[in-house]
Amino acid sequence: MNETGKLYVHVKNNRWAPGSFPNTPEGEEVFTITEERFKTALTAFPNLAEKVEAFFDWDEDTFDTSMARADVLLTWNLPTDGLAEKARNLRWIHCIGAGVEHMLPLSWLPDAVDLTNNKGVHSDKAGEYGLMAALMLHNWMPAIVTNQRKHIYNTLYSTPIAGKTIVVVGTGSLGGAAIRKLAPLGTNIIGVNRRGGDVEGCTRVVQTSDLDSVLPEADILYLAMPDTPETNGLINRDRLDSLKPTCGVVNIGRQSAMDYDALCDKLEAGELAGAVLDVFTPEPIEENSRLWDTPNLIITPHVSADDGDSYVPLTLDLFFRNLERFIEGKDLLNRVDRELGY
Repeated sequence: MNETGKLYVHVKNNRWAPGSFPNTPEGEEVFTITEERFKTALTAFPNLAEKVEAFFDWDEDTFDTSMARADVLLTWNLPTDGLAEKARNLRWIHCIGAGVEHMLPLSWLPDAVDLTNNKGVHSDKAGEYGLMAALMLHNWMPAIVTNQRKHIYNTLYSTPIAGKTIVVVGTGSLGGAAIRKLAPLGTNIIGVNRRGGDVEGCTRVVQTSDLDSVLPEADILYLAMPDTPETNGLINRDRLDSLKPTCGVVNIGRQSAMDYDALCDKLEAGELAGAVLDVFTPEPIEENSRLWDTPNLIITPHVSADDGDSYVPLTLDLFFRNLERFIEGKDLLNRVDRELGY
């Protein structure tokens, strides 16, 4: 706390830049936490109003000076070198994204500092996107769009999605939101997660170690995984080869989980029905990337889980609920496991 007895919160925003976050001018508008937005969200927490002092910064313009006083950091990223010396009062960092792979490994994180993420803030939007993407694949929309580009009028019929098998790899807040939207349609959903624990809406759940046993059953493979050492390269060429040629693929997690070159090869050879991809490395996609011209592929520009109107209000609502817990000495919501990286 500072000399006034208030918690000092450093808010670090980023100016947009290609290959960074945000990577478009539109993204900067969506993700920027301004003083006005901060104060508006704080009105729902009148008990905190007199307990918080916030400083709003851009990039690293005054980072070192401000962090010398900071108790709490609200940010997407940060310079980690020498953090313990620069920010002796720091006790909590909240990342405004669900994934913290850009901060890994967490060896830089001081023992006395908690790291939390935005998990759950995205779930409503992610669920609707998941429903849309699955229905697009089931109704041949990637192929229909490819035919449109080629001026081909080809009648592709589909049926209701009930009874189709959807394998969801990653059943956390994002994958779980899609499951809740798809389950009422009568789909057979197989969840895949580290422990094989029960997930609402799934017909059954298997451990990640048993992934190979369920991939051949998939009519749609839905990926919603963070970028961690465990998930990197999980869906490789061999696993894509194990899918039925009528299977469609969705990825809303991170590109690192899937071999995109292998996916493009499969789509070009007609060995998969289609794909909907929302995440890429780098972002934006390079102009010469083969993804742009791969048939039966729908590209969306990392918009599956980001609500353009309420991303910041939802983020701040979570942050202030956690700030109440922080002041009361309670365990924080969405604490990141230092070993697992999520």
